[in-house]
Amino acid sequence: MPGHKAGLQKPKLGKTLIGVVGLATAAIVTPFVSAWESGGKPQLTAYRDIVGVWTICDGETLGVKPGMVETVEGCKARDEAAIVRHAEPVLACTPALRDHPHQLSAAISLAYNIGTKGYCGSTVARRFNAGDWRGACDAFLMWNRAGGQVVRGLDRRRRAERDLCLKDLGR
Repeated sequence: MPGHKAGLQKPKLGKTLIGVVGLATAAIVTPFVSAWESGGKPQLTAYRDIVGVWTICDGETLGVKPGMVETVEGCKARDEAAIVRHAEPVLACTPALRDHPHQLSAAISLAYNIGTKGYCGSTVARRFNAGDWRGACDAFLMWNRAGGQVVRGLDRRRRAERDLCLKDLGR
């Protein structure tokens, strides 16, 4: 539907990002995801990503169709709702991250990119749950492929997520 104007998708009542992850994590994860998904400038017109999935704003794929167009404010609402949708399962499968904003932000970014099912079944999540925080951070580097091939951009993103994950862990 060329020219289709997407509607705002606000988080469900009571499901704000700050309410789900806290102010510190929200302040870290929102610009981090935006920088990796769209270079910090939301894509207002639907496009196909590297593996052919219709995408809009800062990497949102839910309900996106060819020809969709969004506003900057609409993208902000969509992006917050998408991060909330990914943060809740991340917290459910790795609850120890709740009080660790850098590690939680890195985990949400990974889940945003690979899906919550992929994240919750990953070595990253298993290592966090086992208390192997540094090992969990290192395991981010395993997720650098798309379509079976190492992708330079994904490799750079995983290294940035790992660096964020290692922040404030102590040496």
